[in-house]
Amino acid sequence: MTAAKIDGKALAQKVRGELAEKVAEMKAKNGRVPGLAVVLVGEDPASQVYVRMKGKACDEAGFKSVIDRMPESTTTEELLAKVEAYNNDETINGILVQLPLPDQIDEKKVLYAIKPEKDVDGFHPVSVGLLNIGETKGFAPCTPAGVMEMFKEYNIDVEGKNAVVIGRSNIVGKPMAALLTRANATVTICHSRTKDIASICRDADIIVAAIGKAKFVTADMVKEGAVVIDVGMNRVDEKLMGDVDYEAAAEKASYITPVPGGVGPMTIAMLLANTYRAFEQSL
Repeated sequence: MTAAKIDGKALAQKVRGELAEKVAEMKAKNGRVPGLAVVLVGEDPASQVYVRMKGKACDEAGFKSVIDRMPESTTTEELLAKVEAYNNDETINGILVQLPLPDQIDEKKVLYAIKPEKDVDGFHPVSVGLLNIGETKGFAPCTPAGVMEMFKEYNIDVEGKNAVVIGRSNIVGKPMAALLTRANATVTICHSRTKDIASICRDADIIVAAIGKAKFVTADMVKEGAVVIDVGMNRVDEKLMGDVDYEAAAEKASYITPVPGGVGPMTIAMLLANTYRAFEQSL
């Protein structure tokens, strides 16, 4: 058996296309469009690429997009003032401060300063709290939200399934576990201190790998017919690799995401979806 490939690129295009239609309708009806402000501090090359991609996606979907570049030497106070200005700007529905931030900036202080109703990244404690008590009005972080969208698109029912999430970051692991729990899966979180991750994975109907180690999930960890979602993005000898040994795992899985072209494109699509929801809620 060879796994069916979950095409994140095609699904992301579909989501973005649907949003573009809604935005065009909304613009015709009341002259308003969703607005996203992305703040980039410093010159991190990977961040520059992500921010460019986010700006392009906004433009294509008809959103108002502001990319605010600040110097590497920016202080916490200067960045907080910038966030506050966007908090008070009615044409901006989503605020995203691109991480990582330079060392001199208090990251927590900045993320917590974003109004929860504009927190389209889903990192504010209010957003995290709403997600964990099962409320749907807050925003889930974009990567795990994208994974849930993939399950929906491919008719993968997670209810009652054993799901193993490898990784416990606030950006992917924890919110992924919360979303799967909300969808009635039985969830186990594994991490660097977990003993015998392989045997836990072998019982899993769904594996979500988000540990940041290339080819960490090997074929012997995958049960026949499992769904394997690879969130990893690792550069090895200039090549992009996931957390899963794709070729070997694909021989046993029923569905699998490739890297690149799997979860990655969905992250930006869900950022737009969150911003559109914030826009709707603001009207």
